[in-house]
Amino acid sequence: MGKTLVIVESPTKARTISQFVDQDQFIVESSIGHIRDLPESASEIPEAVKGTPLARLSIDVDNQFKPLYIIPADKKKQVAKLKALLKDADRLYLATDEDREGEAISWHLKEVLQPKVPTQRLVFHEITKEAIEKALQSPREIDLRLVTAQETRRVMDRLYGYEISPVLWRKIAPKLSAGRVQSVAVRMIVNRERERLEFVPASYWDLTGEFAGDSAGVSSAAAGTPFKATLVSLGGKRLVEGRDFEAKTGKLTEGKTGLAHLARPEAEALREALSGESWRVAKIERKPYTTKPPAPFTTSTLQQEGNRKQGLGTRETMRLAQGLYEKGFITYMRTDSTTLSEQALNAARSEIRSLYGEDYLPASPRVYLSKVKNAQEAHEAIRPAGESFRRPESLKGELESSEWRLYEMIWKRTMASQMPDARGMRTMYQLEGGEAVFQASGKTIEFPGFLRAYVEGSDDPEAVLGDQEIILPSLSEGEPLRCLSLETEKHTTMPPVRYSEASLIKELEKEGIGRPSTYASIIDTIIRREYVTKKGKAMVPTFTAIAVVRLLEQYFTHLVDIGFTAEMENVLDAISRGEKESLPYLEKFYNGEDHQPGLRQLIEADIDAREACTIPLGEEDRQHPITVRIGKYGPYLERNDQRAPLPMDITPDELTLAKAQELLEKGASPEVLGEHPETKQNIYLKNGRFGPYVQLGETGEQPKMKSLLPGWVEEEVTFEQAMQLLSLPRDLGADPETGETVTADLGRFGPYIRRGKDTRSLPSAEGLFTLTLEEARAILRQEKSARRGAATMLKALGEHPGSKEPVNLMSGRYGPYVTDGSVNASLPRGGDPERITLEEAVKLLAERAAKSPVKRGRKPAARSNAAAKTARGAKTSSTRTARKGRPPKKTGKPGEDKQSGASPASAPKLRKRGDRG
Repeated sequence: MGKTLVIVESPTKARTISQFVDQDQFIVESSIGHIRDLPESASEIPEAVKGTPLARLSIDVDNQFKPLYIIPADKKKQVAKLKALLKDADRLYLATDEDREGEAISWHLKEVLQPKVPTQRLVFHEITKEAIEKALQSPREIDLRLVTAQETRRVMDRLYGYEISPVLWRKIAPKLSAGRVQSVAVRMIVNRERERLEFVPASYWDLTGEFAGDSAGVSSAAAGTPFKATLVSLGGKRLVEGRDFEAKTGKLTEGKTGLAHLARPEAEALREALSGESWRVAKIERKPYTTKPPAPFTTSTLQQEGNRKQGLGTRETMRLAQGLYEKGFITYMRTDSTTLSEQALNAARSEIRSLYGEDYLPASPRVYLSKVKNAQEAHEAIRPAGESFRRPESLKGELESSEWRLYEMIWKRTMASQMPDARGMRTMYQLEGGEAVFQASGKTIEFPGFLRAYVEGSDDPEAVLGDQEIILPSLSEGEPLRCLSLETEKHTTMPPVRYSEASLIKELEKEGIGRPSTYASIIDTIIRREYVTKKGKAMVPTFTAIAVVRLLEQYFTHLVDIGFTAEMENVLDAISRGEKESLPYLEKFYNGEDHQPGLRQLIEADIDAREACTIPLGEEDRQHPITVRIGKYGPYLERNDQRAPLPMDITPDELTLAKAQELLEKGASPEVLGEHPETKQNIYLKNGRFGPYVQLGETGEQPKMKSLLPGWVEEEVTFEQAMQLLSLPRDLGADPETGETVTADLGRFGPYIRRGKDTRSLPSAEGLFTLTLEEARAILRQEKSARRGAATMLKALGEHPGSKEPVNLMSGRYGPYVTDGSVNASLPRGGDPERITLEEAVKLLAERAAKSPVKRGRKPAARSNAAAKTARGAKTSSTRTARKGRPPKKTGKPGEDKQSGASPASAPKLRKRGDRG
């Protein structure tokens, strides 16, 4: 009798499930993600369709939008393994995730494996023994409606990305990308920056005072206890607040001119006038309040809280949650639902009773209703797995610290969701003195309720402060007061706050754009494509993003409209419910209907490339307009024939007209520090995208360039210091043990020393000119420290049987990989780094080397230091003749973007899981 084959997506998930099933009856194996998808490169296009229109999009737009699916080369071995296992099985269960994506993976598995045995779906929202046993009792068929909805989304994303992205390459710059959700997200970020650029600040003054009960008055209970109050009205007129001003003019909103608006002189005069007034409590208001607990986590709220409370990026939150789910610690992490099962409610209530007592246990469970119309994702919120929840402290030895903190947050949120409201009292005192009315507000918590377990984070720091108690002294109406001090205070209105990852996700979900499970890949894409940079937690659009959004708004208007994009999600939901058909919608989207052109017509628009790449900044006069231009190598300033690179760290709201003029003047007239005594070439002090630097010789001669050392002030750089910089790299001599030359140099990440391929950072820049060979050898003997973004070694796997070189498992910027020092090979998608063996690593390295026999390891760049990079970003109008005035070339990062052209080999790479945007 054969066994039952159970197929899941990841090896970790397979190992966890194997613990809960009878090994004699079940074989649990993983597909390692998708086993079939649209081609990602020209090399994956089947010979039969090469040279046909289908090869470009991999979607047959003239034949019912049929997709061209292929099995990637790196999945063929796993497919063969699954087919071999299936031959000895008498039943097949497809136990992929329970969302649309998981349904599609199951469908592809069935299509490829062509099982001749009974085949069904297993669905569970947590990986526990109870959940697995329950799923085995009620298998179901593949839901083709969910598969159709997923395929429709996949087709739309491919058409959107592969048709519009080449337009951006031709009209703005290479390596850009467009996406159904990605482009709308970028537009939202750009629109917020536009609001900041249009914002005109306004200022107003008020008074704050410190008061205390008058010991000689009616009551002495509060005598000597000071409290603060703020001026709120004067002569019967309310004092202005920030909300009373127009954002674009800085003036009071129409209809609010009757308010009291104090300037500094008036505020100072008022303070003097009130210093001799007598004060009393004119009015007291006490109101009870209740605060309800937040609902259990959904994908979106987990991502938001991970960012607010733990500083995690969206992708990192989802990676950690995926690991917790696959190891059986939490329920499925892609869900729109806030519902808890009866089992979960019982577990939570049992924990609350045990930890906090009966006072913190409501009479009946709290119920939260999901606002999502279609429960396409899991049918339960994210919570600890199992019939009884494991307390965080019991898992400290089993989880990494970051995993543990995320689990703790999920556990606390689940507990809080089933606890009583917090209750308290808000108190307001109005204090009168002459014509002035001051107000003091207090807050006390009488019963903490759910706050014992969890306090929700906020994007507004003031909101967090608002949760704290503010205790006022006990006073009564009419009671006289002493004024201890009065101070004037200036207030300035602030522009709209930029989006953080958390607030962007919140806004996307509010508008119904995309799905929470796709937000991680969307945010990752817009940062990787350099549409957005991070300033702290704030997401700042680049000038390239502004140019792209301007073009999309003008020529693809409805495709970047928030309402249109949100409606797409509703249509996909309707398809998944069987209420709409896929083909008519794809026809309308691509070919258009009535007076609404489709994507096919829109990409044929006549677009002025120069206009698309130009962002007006302002003008000194009509003859000298200043613009930001997006060139092949990045943004730069232009004024008639003058050009100057934009510093990389300057944000759009910092680039004022005055700043632009300053940068143009610096770029037009580089300072000559002197003449090199040997080469007789001029030494220039210049400023580029990456900061100030010195340059030897003219630009057209491939000059030598070096960035200034940390702490050097541009205006104070001397000829001698420039000569020091240009002497780098400095030869320290040959290492007597290896024979290799040791050099000291200044690179992108600061000062360092090199011996062959081995490098070490120097603790200070001074060592560049004073370090000896022996001191350098001592540093090279030390363990290499990891910088942010650099690769770190996870463990040594052993010696390579062929080269005898050590083989190590590394953690890099783009995930885990193995290396023998010459060749790097990424682990297969979904592979578990903890279980990789030396034999597996050697095989991966051999496969990687076979794909690229010439390019072994990273080839050292001739000029890999910061100065070389700076120089590429620093061509000026007086020295750019050889390059026809083009702005500086921007050096890409290895592996970040390998596409160019308009075929599938060059189109933006589509994500395997989730909406690439």
